[in-house]
Amino acid sequence: MKIFDVQPWQKCARLVLILVAGLAVSLSSFAAEKLPRLSNGKPDFSGIWQTTSAADYDLEPHANRKDAPPGPGIVEGGVIPYLPQALAQRKKNFEARLTDDPALKGYTLGAVRGVYYPEPFQIFQRTNDLLLVHQFGHSVRTIYTNGTDHPQDPNDWWLGDSRAKWEGDTLVVDAKHFNGKTWLDRSGNFHSDALHVVEKWAFLDANTIEYRATLEDPNVYSKPWNISVILHRHREKNFQLIEDYRFTLDYDEYYPPKRPDGQ
Repeated sequence: MKIFDVQPWQKCARLVLILVAGLAVSLSSFAAEKLPRLSNGKPDFSGIWQTTSAADYDLEPHANRKDAPPGPGIVEGGVIPYLPQALAQRKKNFEARLTDDPALKGYTLGAVRGVYYPEPFQIFQRTNDLLLVHQFGHSVRTIYTNGTDHPQDPNDWWLGDSRAKWEGDTLVVDAKHFNGKTWLDRSGNFHSDALHVVEKWAFLDANTIEYRATLEDPNVYSKPWNISVILHRHREKNFQLIEDYRFTLDYDEYYPPKRPDGQ
């Protein structure tokens, strides 16, 4: 006599579980096959992308204020681990945010802020590099995927120097050599020229990218910290980047030259 008899309903339940598991694997494989890819098989991030988050107002969770809506933030753990002196500077930046934010002067946003700033940017991807063209200021960032390393005796750049490798379908970018003149958001979060960023770009589906970054700066932060934001592909008909040069606005009355009659 059998101690445990398998009832018919148990057999059916097992069959359903097997079918569901098989379907999940099939759907996952189908989704992976449908990702846009280059001829070498690597994911192709080409397209125009933009976040819908309010991260640029403040990376940390924040209530509403007169110059910003509320937001949950995109910092893992909620708080940026500032060193005491750097935290004091951050507070000064916040108090002067309506005048001192470099973005208000039309300066380049920087490699990290440019990703979650509320304007689109376009990626042009080739086998050996990706070009990120931002609507704001039309800054152009190059991410090299040709196996080269950072320059040994570099200058410090607004967008840093970016070198990448592939880990499966995830693009891992190592960026450093920044000049320390950009902010991370409108609320005064900042970094120094010692900033080191490791980014991870990965498709969630063919029209959605998860962007994750680890920021390290021994002059400003007590330890590395992480952010995560979702980017959406623009699929509107004829959508394109539009010039957004803030630093030229003060010269609009002079350029382009106008006729004496004002026409």
